[in-house]
Amino acid sequence: MLSRTPAGRWRLTERLAALGVDRVVLLALPAAAVIGLLFIYPFLYGLGLSFQPRQGGGILANYLGFFNDGYERSTISKTLRLALPAALLNVAVSVPIAHKLRQPVRGKRLLTTVLILPVTLGTVLVAQGLIRYFGPAGWFNQALVALGLVDAPLSLTNNYIGVFASLIITGFPLSMLLILGHASGIDPDVERAAATLGAGPTRRFWTVSFPLMLPGITIALVLAFVAAFAVFPSAVMVGNPSGSTRVISIAAYQAAFERFDYSMASTIAMIMAAVELAVIGVVLGARSRLYRGATSGGKG
Repeated sequence: MLSRTPAGRWRLTERLAALGVDRVVLLALPAAAVIGLLFIYPFLYGLGLSFQPRQGGGILANYLGFFNDGYERSTISKTLRLALPAALLNVAVSVPIAHKLRQPVRGKRLLTTVLILPVTLGTVLVAQGLIRYFGPAGWFNQALVALGLVDAPLSLTNNYIGVFASLIITGFPLSMLLILGHASGIDPDVERAAATLGAGPTRRFWTVSFPLMLPGITIALVLAFVAAFAVFPSAVMVGNPSGSTRVISIAAYQAAFERFDYSMASTIAMIMAAVELAVIGVVLGARSRLYRGATSGGKG
């Protein structure tokens, strides 16, 4: 039995070191166990279930059935057409705002609070607000008609526009907070040094600030895309869930809770994960190329 004396603890540390184990790593074991129980096991269970089609036909029957069905297969492109532009727009708008707010700005706290307020509303409340304000009988359309700007209410809900607007409203605050948190950690003296060397504001941003912000921008883009790709409530409430906004999460829901085909639902979930991982891989690869290009440009 190991001694509890300082000498005994030292011997234990030496034994762990001899085995190539840093005892600090042991602190991560509880977190690893939680991840295993809450993510890895359900993922592996769902993956196994996807290879057990309810109707039989082989282990790949569900995957072949999904991709051979044009109505089901189209949910991938419909979801990407919503998630990618929404994530890109959220991040593109967040970058200049975060870059400005990382500096001392009058009313910074109030402005930041206003910008992140929509995230507290939730997707359901945002969808209800969009229906109330931008629906055919909403105040926005009624104002346009009353002013004679349009002859009939514009179609701003129950379609792609409504879902896209919902993703922007709920996704922008998170993207802005992530990028702002990363940008705030950049030493302002770096830009001041570039200014003393004659670099103007635009060049300082692209050759100094942007490369330093790029890791935070990448994380924000990835998380914004994953959140948008899993869109469900707004696609149902302010979209067209049987047509232009029948996203892949709706297909998974219908397979599980309308047809009670949990095997097919697991298959769709695995396809969702594969598409997300593919996009994340592309984003990380693009970040590496952009970072190398930005830093080499700065040297020039």
